[in-house]
Amino acid sequence: MRYLLLQRKDLYPNPILHLVSFSRMRSKIPPLVLGAVLLTAIGAGFWRAGWFQQSAGIRKGEQSTAFTASRSDIALIPQKGDTRIDDEIRSLQNEARSKHQPPELMKRLGWAFVRKARLSYDPGYYKLAEQCALAVESQRADDPDALLLQGHILQSLHKFKEAESIARKLVNVRRDPADQGLLGDVLMEQGNLTEAVGAYQYMVNLRPDLQSYTRVANLRWLKGDLDGAIEVIQMAATAASPREPEPGAWAYTRLGIYSLQAGQLDVAETAAAFALEYAHDYPPALLLRGRILLAQGKPTVALPFLQQAAALNPLPEYQWILADTLSQTGEAGAAQAVEQKLMATGATNDPRTFALFLASRRERLTDSLQLAFDELKTRRDVFTMDVLAWALRANGRLAEGLDYSRKSLAEGTQDARLFYHAGCIAMECDNRAGAAEFFGKANRIKQMLFPSERSDLNQQFAALKEIETTRPIAQQ
Repeated sequence: MRYLLLQRKDLYPNPILHLVSFSRMRSKIPPLVLGAVLLTAIGAGFWRAGWFQQSAGIRKGEQSTAFTASRSDIALIPQKGDTRIDDEIRSLQNEARSKHQPPELMKRLGWAFVRKARLSYDPGYYKLAEQCALAVESQRADDPDALLLQGHILQSLHKFKEAESIARKLVNVRRDPADQGLLGDVLMEQGNLTEAVGAYQYMVNLRPDLQSYTRVANLRWLKGDLDGAIEVIQMAATAASPREPEPGAWAYTRLGIYSLQAGQLDVAETAAAFALEYAHDYPPALLLRGRILLAQGKPTVALPFLQQAAALNPLPEYQWILADTLSQTGEAGAAQAVEQKLMATGATNDPRTFALFLASRRERLTDSLQLAFDELKTRRDVFTMDVLAWALRANGRLAEGLDYSRKSLAEGTQDARLFYHAGCIAMECDNRAGAAEFFGKANRIKQMLFPSERSDLNQQFAALKEIETTRPIAQQ
C-alpha cells in the first residue's frame, strides 16, 4: 500500500501522517459470524463476588507459586458462550491446561479476554486478562509483552496514569508500535495531545497499519481536520482483515461517524453495513445506523437499531439516545423506563457521560458536578472539559463554566456538542455575538446531536434571533 508522510505545521506542532494516496474502500467483504454478547454468568458472577479485587499494578516478586496457580485457575475456568471469541478462549484454555500454563499461551489467552471484554462490554473480562498477565509476570519478571497487556487493561479501565507508567517503561526498552500506541492513547486521554502526536507518529513510522491509521485519524479529527480524518480512516478500513473482525468493524464505524458529520449519509450507511458484516450485531455500528436514520428524519425506523444497540451495550450514551428517540416517537412510558435505568446505572458504567446527561436534564445537579470534577482527576481531554463546563453552568457557576468551555475548544475540535454548549454558555453570559457564532457552527453539523439536544439548540437559536429583532447587538 502506498503512503506518504508530510508535515502539516498549520494543524500540528509535530509531523503527523498526511496520506495523499490510498486505495478505494473495498466493495465486498466476506460475511462474518461474530457478534457482541450480553454479560456472561461467569464474568458477572466473579465481579459481584469480589474475586478480582487484587490491585492492577504488576509488582516484581510479589506472587508466590501457590498464588500464581490460583491466578491461572481463575483464568482457566471454562468459558461459556457460542461466539468465535468464546471458541478461541476455550481452545487456549484447554491448551494451557495440558501444557501447564506456559507464558506464551497465557499471554495469548489474556489478549483473547481483552477482545471478549471489548465485544461484550463486561469489565470482568479485563480482570481475567489481568490474571493472565500477572501469572506470566510471576514467571518472567518484566516480560514486555505481559507489561503491554497489563498497560492495555489499565487504559481500558481508565487508569491512565498507571498505564502511562507502563507505556513509558516499554518505549524505553524496545521499539514496538503497540507500545507507542498505548503511550499515545493514555496521553491523549489526559489532554497531552502534543506528546501524543509524537507517539503516534513514531507508531505509524514503525508500522503503517489499521491500528496506527485509526489513531492518526482520530487525532486529526480532534484537531478539526475532518477531511484529513476521513482520508486516513479510509486507509484503516481498507487495511482491515476478516481475521480480526473487531478492529475492522471499529474502523468502518469511525468512517461512518466522520462521514455522517460531513453530511455524506450514503457513505455513512455503507460504512455501517460493512462494520456489521465484520462483526454482526456490533453495538457501535448499530448505534451509527440509528443515528443516520435520525439524521434522515426517520425516528421510527431508527428505533429498533437503537434498542438493539442499548440491549447489547449498557453505556449511558446508548440509553440516552434511545430514550430521546422513544420520546420522539410518542412512547413516553418506555422512554421514562430507559431513563430510570440510566439513572440507576449511569454513574457506574460511564460517569462522564452520565454527568453530562444529568446536567442536560437539570437533575441531581450536585451529583453531576461531583462526577465531572472526579473525572477531571484522571482525564483532561476536551470532552471532559466540556462536561465540566456544562455541569458548572447547570449549577449556576457560569464564570467557571465559561473558562472550561474555552478550554474544550482550545484544540480546534469541530464537534456539534462542544459548539452547542459553548453557545448556551455564551448566551447566558450575554455574549450574543459569540452565541450566534457557536450556534451557527453547531447547526451546520446538528445531525451529530441527540434528538433532545437538537431540539434545545433550535429553541436556543430561535430565542437568540428573537432577542436580536428587539435589541440588535449594534444598539447595545
